[in-house]
Amino acid sequence: MIVLLPPSETKRTGGDGPPVQLDNLSSPELTPLREALIDELVSLAADPQACRAALAISASQDAEIERNAALRRAPTLPAIQRYTGVLYDALDVGSLRGAAVARARARLAVGSALFGLLRADDPVPGYRLSASSKLPGQPGLAKRWRPLLEPVLADLSSRELVVDLRSGSYAGLGRIPGAVRVQVLAEHEDGHRTVVSHFNKAHKGHLARALVSSRSEPADAAAVAAVARRAGMNVERDGNELTVVVPA
Repeated sequence: MIVLLPPSETKRTGGDGPPVQLDNLSSPELTPLREALIDELVSLAADPQACRAALAISASQDAEIERNAALRRAPTLPAIQRYTGVLYDALDVGSLRGAAVARARARLAVGSALFGLLRADDPVPGYRLSASSKLPGQPGLAKRWRPLLEPVLADLSSRELVVDLRSGSYAGLGRIPGAVRVQVLAEHEDGHRTVVSHFNKAHKGHLARALVSSRSEPADAAAVAAVARRAGMNVERDGNELTVVVPA
């Protein structure tokens, strides 16, 4: 089983690994576009105004531009340590112990606008690029990623169950046939349900933690739902679609 996480806008700074070597990352089929995107981001960083427009950031976030300028020389961290924020706080990989650590390293992956697909141990630098970013003179990232990324994801899903926790824009970079998809809905006192926005990430992080903590190896959506329920989550299943229901 692979649990495919969204990335986060916020990322841990620094690192203790050597600068990124794209040939050493998993899914080497993605190297050509990874290389091109890094080149474009480094070049774009020389024009702060254009960079802010492309990345949808303000002048107060110019440290993100500096990160991109240093992409080829910056230190790296394993992907699962690089990303921060609500989902990763709930996942809390650092508190896992024993066999759960090995399961997390084997089962966790991250969908990335810059790298396409990362496994937990892939060493990457800090960067700023979102799925919705539009680099000057280039098609949107979904159009660029799909031809390369979708065959990789299809091959992955032919060998292992994929639980896709990515948000819509990142799911748009590469569709996954047969993946288990997850939504989070809040149930109100009168019974009606609404989409959970911000805390959606926390609930998905709790689900990811349950899946990497479990000794079982779920083979289908029903087994994923069973793991979630054992962790105390209220989960409904409709085929490969899971709905985590939480109080409003």
